[in-house]
Amino acid sequence: MALTFEHVTLGQRVLFGAGQAAENLVAEVARFNAKRVMVIASGAGAQVAADVSSGIQVAVNYADVAAHVPIEKAEKARAAAAGHQIDLLVSIGGGSTTGLAKAVAMTSGLPIVAVPTTYAGSEATNVWGLTEASRKTTGIDDWVLPATVIYDAALTLSLPVDLSVASGLNSMAHCIDSMWAPRSDPINQALAAEGIRALSHGLPRIVEEPQDLGGREQALYGAYLSAVAFASAGSGMHHKICHVLGGTWNMPHAQTHATVLPYVLAFNAPQAPDAAVRIADSFGSDDSVAGLNRLRTAVNAPKALKNYGFAEKNIPEAVELILPVIPASNPRKVTPANLTELLTAAWAGTIPVI
Repeated sequence: MALTFEHVTLGQRVLFGAGQAAENLVAEVARFNAKRVMVIASGAGAQVAADVSSGIQVAVNYADVAAHVPIEKAEKARAAAAGHQIDLLVSIGGGSTTGLAKAVAMTSGLPIVAVPTTYAGSEATNVWGLTEASRKTTGIDDWVLPATVIYDAALTLSLPVDLSVASGLNSMAHCIDSMWAPRSDPINQALAAEGIRALSHGLPRIVEEPQDLGGREQALYGAYLSAVAFASAGSGMHHKICHVLGGTWNMPHAQTHATVLPYVLAFNAPQAPDAAVRIADSFGSDDSVAGLNRLRTAVNAPKALKNYGFAEKNIPEAVELILPVIPASNPRKVTPANLTELLTAAWAGTIPVI
């Protein structure tokens, strides 16, 4: 069968090197000829942000960061950027920090230099998300794509092992969803497969030896690949589920993705055999779900939505909210009954199998 597809590769500068974040940031600020820099970092990440930005002049340090980017937080940050006549945004931290920078860039057109300290992957996508009245809205806008990403595995050394695992499995979800998302194509499938391989090698090394830079570099590399694949392929069933759960019930982003992932894979894999084989191969397994389950056991992955604030009584409402946003291209038809079954299993933490 002849290959026919349309693929878009987003333009972005990537600087990768352990221990080089501060000097790379100096070079990027100079390259942009920026005079008024706004550094966005959470209060918990203030020291890391101070270290990374020690070589540049900072007009304002901004720390009012929250998960899922509440609209009121976005408006406040936008006002701060305008009030300080900012000409460059620097985000240092995880997905929430990057997300807030994106919210500012979306309305201002300001460039972003992203310095991730987790494996979220948001830094390599043109996807934004905002939450208002307990409803999370996502969209695509090239204005929000960071112009530069500075990866430094040394910045992830302080990330606790459990959060490293959850964050890495969030990236794994980008990879797996990219195999059957609405704009999936052979290029982003290849990127996703390599991302799965890198993450499946890196995460166990982090668990076994948290200070192993090699394992953290593999996880960062995999996170970048996952995000590039996701930005091209679009948001599939897994992400639609998690965006609803996170935005409506304010659930922790990474842990929610890490928990839901195996259930979506088990749901879709039988109806997407080519993708399932590719995923299995990337795990070094004969079966995609077994390969993911084996990795999850090795890294003691998050297991049940009930452990992260989601109540069983909320499943009917979740089904009602999720069903309309499931992509029509999903390999398996999603119904109220089978979605209820999936969410019930994810809530309870039963081991998913095909």
